[in-house]
Amino acid sequence: MSELPAWPVAVPLEGPRLRLEPLRVAHAEEALPFLADVRLHTYIGGTPPTRGELERRYRRQSAGHSPDRTQGWLNWMLRRHTDGKLVGTVQATLTRPDGHHRPTAELAWVVGHAFQGNGYAKEGAVAMTHWLRDQGISPLTAHVHPDNRPSAAVAAALGLHPTGTLHDGERHWTDATSP
Repeated sequence: MSELPAWPVAVPLEGPRLRLEPLRVAHAEEALPFLADVRLHTYIGGTPPTRGELERRYRRQSAGHSPDRTQGWLNWMLRRHTDGKLVGTVQATLTRPDGHHRPTAELAWVVGHAFQGNGYAKEGAVAMTHWLRDQGISPLTAHVHPDNRPSAAVAAALGLHPTGTLHDGERHWTDATSP
């Protein structure tokens, strides 16, 4: 069996109002205020991280892959052009089902509560999705809580459609044409 290619590496991306910066540990201090808002965890679960927890998470994620290299990790911070403020994150977890060379991606997006309702999740996720598709990554999937209508709208804008599958209380969305 031939060796699988290296995982793609996150590169800076641009949207009309946002710059997508590849994740760095240094982002933790700036991201903590919006990630520590308990309202944000209504649909994404978990609890607000401490600064140390967030730095450790970002250190792991910024490596670009899992320790065993079975997953590729692409993470971007969303920064507004107008004032340079971080407003959220987008990410893609890559896998190679059955050892195929072509990766698939599970997408996620988080926008701070104070910044929601401005289209930042959609803009960031669209920029990321275009880049992933340009890299030949397919299919794309996401898991969205059934009551999270704004995230469902983002998934739909990416060309994903809901399936009948629930996993940990979240609906599976995909752009795959067959199950």
